Amino acid sequence: MPSITQMIEAATKVIQSLTDNEKAPLHVGEVMACWTYLAFVGNIITIEEVAMNTVTDTELKQLFTDSLKVALSHKEEISEFMRKEGVVLPVAPERKPNSEPGAIPLGAKFTDDELVNTLNLNFVFASDLCAAAASQCLRTDLGLMFLKFQTEKLSLGFKAKDLMKKRGWLKMPPYYYPPGLPD
Repeated sequence: MPSITQMIEAATKVIQSLTDNEKAPLHVGEVMACWTYLAFVGNIITIEEVAMNTVTDTELKQLFTDSLKVALSHKEEISEFMRKEGVVLPVAPERKPNSEPGAIPLGAKFTDDELVNTLNLNFVFASDLCAAAASQCLRTDLGLMFLKFQTEKLSLGFKAKDLMKKRGWLKMPPYYYPPGLPD
């Protein structure tokens, strides 16, 4: 069975073949979507770098490594797009230096559980942001870029959910049993 990424790539090729790929100027909503997503990604990179200096679980560190790689690629791709379109880039936070997790006192650092749940919120928010942006884009090239970003974040979210279940870090609401439901 093909992966989600392969299915999205196939759909993207079909959509591209159906459009005239005319590059009209960006509309205000497209510019705002780009600017907002880039500002968001810049801050997420900071959180991921801090987490890389904090986590000790090897699988979680790999998830943060993968997530940081995706965030950096999104930052580069959308920054390049915005520069070509003449859109001013938001100010990004400074990159964080590497440090040793053991050098941070226990009460002063986030736990692995707290960090992975924050990371998961990033995946949820980024997916929603990208879906809204893609649906509002008139330019196919930009809509497809946001669709690709969304797919990559969703893929990471599935990995995070599996790890969170495995480690007992997944926060789930209680089950709902409506009144009158047969046993």
